[in-house]
This record gives sequence, C-alpha cells and structure tokens, in this order.
Amino acid sequence: MPAAVITGGTDGIGRALADTYLDRGYDVLVIGTNEAKGEAFLSAAAGRGTAGRPRFLTADLGLVAENRRIAARIAELHPVLDLLVLGARYHRSTRAETADGFEGNFALHYLSRYLLGHGTAELLRRADHPTVLNFGGSGQTGPVRWHDLQLRQDYPGTGALGHGGSLCDLLGTHFAELHPDVHYVLNHPGVVATSFAGEYDPATAAHVDRLRVLGKPVSAAVAQILPHLDSPATGLTAVLEGREVPTSGPAFDPADGRRLHGITEELLAGLPR
Repeated sequence: MPAAVITGGTDGIGRALADTYLDRGYDVLVIGTNEAKGEAFLSAAAGRGTAGRPRFLTADLGLVAENRRIAARIAELHPVLDLLVLGARYHRSTRAETADGFEGNFALHYLSRYLLGHGTAELLRRADHPTVLNFGGSGQTGPVRWHDLQLRQDYPGTGALGHGGSLCDLLGTHFAELHPDVHYVLNHPGVVATSFAGEYDPATAAHVDRLRVLGKPVSAAVAQILPHLDSPATGLTAVLEGREVPTSGPAFDPADGRRLHGITEELLAGLPR
C-alpha cells in the first residue's frame, strides 16, 4: 500500500488531499494539533469505507523536538514514503516565539518543513515516484531578510507568512539539489476558503472573515495541484494557482538555498538533541 503523510491535514486543502489519497488506496497519516479534528477525520474515513488506511498523530510542529519525533515515527510506520505534504500553518498578527526561541512563523512555516523534508528524504527516495508538496511557497513574495530571519525588527504581521514562503522557495531549491530523484513541488494555491487558523488583530480578523467567504473552494485548489502531484517529474516544480512558474529567477537562487541550509543547520546545532 503506498503511503502519504500530510501535515495540516485536518482542515482545508490538507484534509481534501487526505480524503483523495485515501480513496486512491493510500495509507494516509495526518498530523495536526487538534485531537478532536483528528478523530473526526478518522471517523469520517471509516464511515465512507475508503480503500486506504487513515491514521492520525497529534503534534506541535512548531517545536524542533516534535518534528524529530514525528520523523522517527514516520520511519517506523513507513519504510517507503510516496508523498509528503507540508501544509501546517498558523498566522499571528503579533510576534511570538516558540519554546525553542524561534519566531513562530519561522518555526512552523519553514523550520518544520525543513526538518520533516530532510528527516524523511531517505524514505522518499525508496519510492518509485516520490513527491514532496510544500504549501509554503511559491508566491515569490519578496527578498529574504538575511539580517533578521527571526523578524525581530518591524514584524510584518501577515507578511510573516510571505517571508516564510520565500524561505520555503529556497528550501525546495536546495532539497531538489540534494535529492534530484524526488519531485519537490512548491505550491501557492491563492486565496482559498479555509479556516485561516491563527490569532488576528481586529482589522486583520475582519479581512480574514471576508476571505473565508470570497476565497476559491477547496475543491478548486485541489484540482489545480493534483496534476502536478500525479506527474512523474523529478526535481523542482513551482506552482502559483495551478500555473507553473520558472524556477530560474532570484527566488530560487541555488547559492541562496545553500546559504539558508547552512544557517539552518547552525541554528539546529545550538539546540539539544
């Protein structure tokens, strides 16, 4: 039975992809913070009688140790991993740090994707057509703040997710360089009517309420990305609302990808194993 792991899979696009791959006969492991939503996913799958096998694990992927624990658990469950979907996100209008001392969006939107992607790379490489889908990019939202990766100065609110997206573009660039036999898909689905999980100031909350109504249906977003997941391609693909974008621009500079990788390894080296 092929295997898929989906972070942020209890809501929105992640949940729709989990249902899709269950119907295709995959062993689908969903990872989320809300145990009740996880149980609802399992119950719904049992009620539909899907061809695949649903699983759920609770984890706070904003913490380095939790990502390492989940990566180890994935290896226990799946000696071969066909699909890894990195979709967990949580917006904060004001800056907050995790227990590890990292800015929250940096920790969840970028560092978790780094840890889980590299932590399962060998499992992916054992599959016939391995794919990583990173919903962190590829909006190509602007330059990286190399001098302030933790956004300590002039915290940009909603722009923190965009900065995380820029880091994800470089993450995908370097991952594809290290593992060219894995298809790494960076995808920005546009504005989709999902839960928009987060903590918002009043003005942002009002705007988000409108987006929940005006955003495209989840089904439309999934239809735009599935052709890229079903492709037997390898290397890096960047997608913006269903359209491939060139990966030759500055947002995907291989030298910057290596630079970010080195900085990330230094940050992780300062934490206890």
